[in-house]
Amino acid sequence: MIAYLQRATTTAALIPALYGHDDPRYRLRPRLIGANYRGADKQLPLFGDPQEVLGGGVLDAPAARIGSRAPERPVWLCSVRSDPRHPDLTDGQWADVARRLVTATGLAPEGDPYGCRWAAIRTLDRSVHIVATVVREDGSVHSTYRDAFHAQAECHRIATVLGHLSRSVPSVTTAKDYLMPTPTIAISLEPSGSVVAKGSSDDLSAGLLKHAGFAEKGDWYGRRHRLPTTTAPADRAAIATHAAEMLRAARYDVDLDPGLDTGLLAGNADRHELATASGQLLQLTDQIRGASDFGELAAVLDDLLDPDGGVLTRVHEAMEAASEQITDLDPEQFALSDRFGFAADFICAAQSELAGALDEVQRAKSHQVPAATALATAPYSAAATDAARAVSPAVTARGVHASAPPAAPASPAAAPRPATHTR
Repeated sequence: MIAYLQRATTTAALIPALYGHDDPRYRLRPRLIGANYRGADKQLPLFGDPQEVLGGGVLDAPAARIGSRAPERPVWLCSVRSDPRHPDLTDGQWADVARRLVTATGLAPEGDPYGCRWAAIRTLDRSVHIVATVVREDGSVHSTYRDAFHAQAECHRIATVLGHLSRSVPSVTTAKDYLMPTPTIAISLEPSGSVVAKGSSDDLSAGLLKHAGFAEKGDWYGRRHRLPTTTAPADRAAIATHAAEMLRAARYDVDLDPGLDTGLLAGNADRHELATASGQLLQLTDQIRGASDFGELAAVLDDLLDPDGGVLTRVHEAMEAASEQITDLDPEQFALSDRFGFAADFICAAQSELAGALDEVQRAKSHQVPAATALATAPYSAAATDAARAVSPAVTARGVHASAPPAAPASPAAAPRPATHTR
């Protein structure tokens, strides 16, 4: 047995739904099977045609009395459907179901003369519609918070008594016990630029959206909420994210457009900044490798070694911050903190070692020999030549001493042919 709650502005607005044209094989003639009108001035039928009750404003009277203090949707509609695998209930049984539900939700407790007015109407097999007003006879307004949980819990108890369930359900009416399904509330950014929230069908979610700044719109498509067109584009994401946080705190399932999630937007911005910093450092390395003279090299190294805002200075600051943050988060992690502290000291030592190196690079520019000339006139190092000869198999085979000058290469005709080895 399942209960589904809705709200309406007046009971007359429910007539098209209750008297609509459906398949005649499944539709019954609408009939009133139970009601409680509390302090109504005239005698009204408790059974029969519900047209007079719905169209006469009997249930709307308490809301009309309090005027502007009444909710926007004071009519409470609960549609209950039974398990089709079991026999249908009689009108008397369905009337008892209706009385138990208005009692369990607190709309009309037994023995309370100031409870809310209600009526039970049948239009289909295996179901009943309970129409009520949330305004009590004393002018107070019934709080519909957790009505869905209480109604569904009572439906489980009724189904257990009827034998439709094989196990009993605890009497504690909590969301954790029954896991009442809630519709997903989608907050999306439309192509026109407007922000719309769809799926909010109860007063709690509607109130949270209004608190965030959304305006309610009711039309043929149902209950929707939209940000005013005067909302600044910079504020749309902040308002939508705030609304999603409040709805999720109330245990609603919220589908928030990524383009309106400030957390994702901030994360993308941070990742972009990190990627930009990494790319700049990679570009700096490429410029160092591609420097054609000391002048270009000095200009690039200035960004790396600048003591005020250079790359090494920023890395040193990051390592020190990491070391301090680790001990702030957990004083027991002093060993890990020291590792980052040592790394910061190494970077500081590197900065000290390279102090004045930039000036030397700039002075080397004036003594630089052109690259082509350097390649043509640079003598071979004797030490390097001797070391190469000492380990050369060709030199050893020819019996040339490491310190002796290299012998002139033989002509192609006199060059010995390599030995051929066979197995």
